[in-house]
Parts: sequence; C-alpha cells; structure tokens
Amino acid sequence: MIAVISGTNRPGSNSLRIATHLCRLVEQHGEKSNMIDLGRLPAELFTPAAYTEKPEAFTPFQEAVLGADGIVTVVPEYNGSFPGVLKYFIDMLRFPESLHGIPAAFVGIAAGEWGALRAVEQLEMVFQYRHAHLFGRRVFIKGVGGVVDETGEITDAEILRRLDEQMTGFVDFCRRLRG
Repeated sequence: MIAVISGTNRPGSNSLRIATHLCRLVEQHGEKSNMIDLGRLPAELFTPAAYTEKPEAFTPFQEAVLGADGIVTVVPEYNGSFPGVLKYFIDMLRFPESLHGIPAAFVGIAAGEWGALRAVEQLEMVFQYRHAHLFGRRVFIKGVGGVVDETGEITDAEILRRLDEQMTGFVDFCRRLRG
C-alpha cells in the first residue's frame, strides 16, 4: 500500500486534488493507495498535551504511515516553504520508526514559477533526517491553479505525463526495496 499525503489542511486545496489523482495512478500501477488528508486531522492533536500522549483519533493516521510500503507527499509552497501543518504531522508521528526505511516521493505545487522547489527540498531534509529512502524523480507543478479545473481534474497533458512517469518509477522503487 502506498500512502499519498495531501500536504495541507486548507479546505478545497489543489494539494488534495493532485493527491486524489496520484491515488488513482498508484492503483493503475497495481498497488493499493491510502489518502492521508491533513484536513481530517483531529482537532485535539493541536493541543500541547498531544506532544506527550497522542489522541486516539490520531491512531488511523499513525497506522497509515506505519503500514505504508511507500509515501508520496504533495507539497504546496506556503511562504517559500512547506505548510506548518505538514511539519506538525511529521512531528506527531512516532520516532524513529514512522518514516525509517520508507520509500518517499514528492510532488511540489505552487502558484509561482518554481513549483515549490524550495519547499520540496526542505521537506526532503526532514525525511532524510528520519531515514526515509528518497526517490530521485520529483515533479514540480508551477501555476497549479491553471492546470487543475473546477472539477479537480488535471488538464495539462505534460503534467499528466510527468506524474504517470513518476508513479511508474516510484511503484517499481517501492517493490524493489520491499524485495
């Protein structure tokens, strides 16, 4: 199973739209997918007490990460970096086992010209610190509002091709690391 993280909790986000597309691609390549929508994180996770004892409602999120054979993260760019809620989500995962040894791929999205390049590079450092296996093919989507229509479908043929190519390689990468 490959988990796909929608890297923001913003309602109606393009991250969630891209993540939904990636889940379909993962399944087209013969693997099960599991969406991790940060918009569904339990409110009680954001209390100071959650640092010492995770709320029961966080358990499905933790189990989704521990049960994944790979993780794809859709990374929106917020103020030159990735969203704080994404970092907080990673901070709340059990250490060290949650990302240790897990294959990880990234799709950066932004309204701007560079498609969240900085945000992805910064997040890769966090995943490397947690000892994930980074997949080398990243996809950056610039001007994301212009490539996703009002129904949430990706309308740019080149972006569709690049995402499919990435998922083809990532599924193979996960299978090879699984042995």
